[in-house]
Amino acid sequence: MNNVLREPILAASRSNRVKELITNTPITGAVVKRFVAGETDQSVIDTVSKLTGQGLLASVDHLGEDVTDIDSAKVNRDAYLSVLSQFKEHSFGNGVEVSVKLSAIGRALAGNGEDIALGFAREICVAADAAGTTVTLDMEDHTSADATLRILKELRKEFPWVGAVLQSYLLRTQNDCQDLAYEGSRVRLCKGAYKEPASVAFQDKNEVDRSYARCMSILMGGGGYPMLATHDPRLIEIAGALAIRNKREAGSFEYQMLLGIRPDEQIRLAGEGAKVRVYVPYGTDWYGYLMRRMAERPANLVFFLRALLTRS
Repeated sequence: MNNVLREPILAASRSNRVKELITNTPITGAVVKRFVAGETDQSVIDTVSKLTGQGLLASVDHLGEDVTDIDSAKVNRDAYLSVLSQFKEHSFGNGVEVSVKLSAIGRALAGNGEDIALGFAREICVAADAAGTTVTLDMEDHTSADATLRILKELRKEFPWVGAVLQSYLLRTQNDCQDLAYEGSRVRLCKGAYKEPASVAFQDKNEVDRSYARCMSILMGGGGYPMLATHDPRLIEIAGALAIRNKREAGSFEYQMLLGIRPDEQIRLAGEGAKVRVYVPYGTDWYGYLMRRMAERPANLVFFLRALLTRS
């Protein structure tokens, strides 16, 4: 069922007509609020303050990607600089970091896009360092993987704490895990949410899950700091077993989950002493993000449609 629903949902994420229909539906705002913190710095501060009050950590993502001009890239950079200044003021420390999509800060711009993204990412890292926190570079579709890892390598020369993201549905990811499982290396492992061809990615959910388990075993057995982004109870159980096998202390790795998904499980794990970080998106460009969440877990689509159908 998941694979049957995934294709039309991803198609809808690229449809301007569907976007217009959903964004103009009055109930949408209330539904989106479950998954998106809001549109302003203050909305993020309120959300992460609530999460930290529950013993959780947070990674904040300013929504927006695939910018086509330098001015838009600057807007996204400035959004991160602004929210990080708020983090510093509230003394969140590394309990609240930021996640950055490099295409949001110019990576795909013609000509010197990679250099622009590196420069803007460095500015964001400087601001994060001043706030006492960290930055993780989100991974996007497979065509951007090599550029993302090149920028990661450059940033780590000055900021060794910059986090990487690897996606278990890509065929290359086991090798990338082996390359990045070194001491001090922060690596978020997720399944992946973009439509990818069979030439580069597993297409079957069970294959993606098995790849996740193999990649997780590499990271948990290495010297780095694994950040295990999954809501899957089976994979969380395997993670616990791997922690015991590799004699990892609770603070030597963390679980990561999305805002609005399995919040009770987030609190349960944290209550048992695990580090749990919640991925907190915010901003006006929420449509593509929301649709990919629907594609990842069609149960979320059921929730969304039920809210639409029962609107008053």
